[in-house]
Amino acid sequence: MNPSIWELETFYRNRDIIIVGAGFTGLWTAISLKEKFPDYSVLVVERSPVPMGASTRNAGFACFGSLTEIIADSEKMGWEKTLALVKMRFDGLQKIQNSFKPEEIDFELCGGYEILNDDQPLQKIDEVNEKLKTITGLEKTYFLNQEKTAEFGLANSAFLVGNPCEGALHSGKLLQKLLEKCQGLGIEFLFGTEVLEISETENSVKIITANFNIQSEKVIIATNAFTKNLLPEIDIIPARGQILLTEPVEGLKLKGTFHYDEGFYYFRNIGNRILLGGARNLDFKSEETAELETTEVLQNHLENFLKTVILPETPFEIAHRWSGIMAMGLEKSPIIERISPRQIAAVRLSGMGVALAPMIGEIVADLL
Repeated sequence: MNPSIWELETFYRNRDIIIVGAGFTGLWTAISLKEKFPDYSVLVVERSPVPMGASTRNAGFACFGSLTEIIADSEKMGWEKTLALVKMRFDGLQKIQNSFKPEEIDFELCGGYEILNDDQPLQKIDEVNEKLKTITGLEKTYFLNQEKTAEFGLANSAFLVGNPCEGALHSGKLLQKLLEKCQGLGIEFLFGTEVLEISETENSVKIITANFNIQSEKVIIATNAFTKNLLPEIDIIPARGQILLTEPVEGLKLKGTFHYDEGFYYFRNIGNRILLGGARNLDFKSEETAELETTEVLQNHLENFLKTVILPETPFEIAHRWSGIMAMGLEKSPIIERISPRQIAAVRLSGMGVALAPMIGEIVADLL
């Protein structure tokens, strides 16, 4: 189908900057760019009717890392990289809170908790708190909070570590507010448009779709788990996160955001319902996929976790099941780099896109 002259001179005209991907990274980047360069024309191109990778299909956590996750990361990446990553997440959460009123995005600073079943991580809690002091401003970012175990009605939980800096939000409402902010800044959108290829010359860069091409000065790729379609060599492994949500539970005691097993399991209350996700570490290979399915094996396992840990001796019904696709790699740090003179990649958020994306947007604007 050939575009008309009217389309070519409006929707498909050349832009200064094209961003591929309208998830959290793409939108925060568009906002940062337009605030820094108000005269630039910015177009965001998204293949789906709504962003579908992880941004609208996550668990709605506003978190920066559990105690065991930070310990594991420090052993794998060293403290310097781990702390830089924690700081970026923490600063991103502050930026969200400074940008929107809590009621606009259902933000609640309800506190974060982690269930532990051995005391080994507790041996390092003082060291971690000392390292995080300059980031959170607290003497004790993490602390043992045993009395809450019974209060929340948890079972099979030897220790409960609290953290006052974390919260929960409504991912769909956050995306809507970001879209409103973008439109207020004059950022344009093409939804339902898949970029098949990016072609670069010395003077410009072009996105190629099934029906039209658009030229620009710069292209920013913010497609996270789906980036290999455009950059086959990039170090990205898709990782599916499966989630379930209960019907309302009468007399629910649980309140807050919770992690278990280095953050591989995560759960929270949404009013008087429980949202539970994760457990991909049971079957890493099968969950290295970009297919938005749920599997019987993992869903059954999550239900069993509900029965034995979160809602012991409490009847529940499952209302919804879904999955989202995160982007992992050999390292947890995001890839934010110039991959050619006219292209920048801002991808691989390792399941922490809510917190990282606000700061990634600023970094991309500075790179440009």
